[in-house]
Amino acid sequence: MSDKSLASFIARTANQDRGEGLFELENERMLEVNLNGSVWTKMGSMVGYHGQVKFTREGILSQGIGNLLKKAVSGEGARLTRAEGQGVVYLADEGKKVVIVELQNEAIVVNGNDILAFEEHIKYDIKMMKKVAAMMSGGLFNVRLEGSGLIAFTTHYDPVTLRVTPGKNIITDPNATVAWSGNLEPAFRKDVSLKTFVGRGSGESIQMEFSGDGFVVIQPYEEVYMQHTAG
Repeated sequence: MSDKSLASFIARTANQDRGEGLFELENERMLEVNLNGSVWTKMGSMVGYHGQVKFTREGILSQGIGNLLKKAVSGEGARLTRAEGQGVVYLADEGKKVVIVELQNEAIVVNGNDILAFEEHIKYDIKMMKKVAAMMSGGLFNVRLEGSGLIAFTTHYDPVTLRVTPGKNIITDPNATVAWSGNLEPAFRKDVSLKTFVGRGSGESIQMEFSGDGFVVIQPYEEVYMQHTAG
């Protein structure tokens, strides 16, 4: 018979320091940040911490006027919080799985709703996809991350990475697209043969098309995040 005592529960679920460095998976749905300095985190993702840690919401002008305008239309998902100090911070986002990637002088674009954390010295830029905003009553925004260091993003269930090669374009549903290589610039198109009658109103299906040489990460879930308008 299994031990259902409180002591047994505490022992089974106690946090573990695996000594893996700045970012480590406490479990597949929670990121542990062993903080000694500062990192950027998705606003609202902190679920617990200990130590001397200060949280500061990104100043609206910290990235300049250009990003100020982008933030005005990008919705909640692109807002960041700086965690700084010494301690351990636990991050999670709606129970989604956490992926840790180390960039080595590379660039990746992550859906703005899926970014969880990244090292402060990594260069980032919030981009609004205007063509999608024109097609729909909201818009798709993403975060381009470039440099060397650790980033963490989230996916619903297990992600799948598709290779994009010359002559082999990859077409995806924007709501299931998590990330792609920084050298790719997706094109958007309407497919009049795929009507979206359920849940999102009638009209043509919007698709993302990737061409060139790189990769695109998709998830087995359609995350309806195109809900924010500029008004």
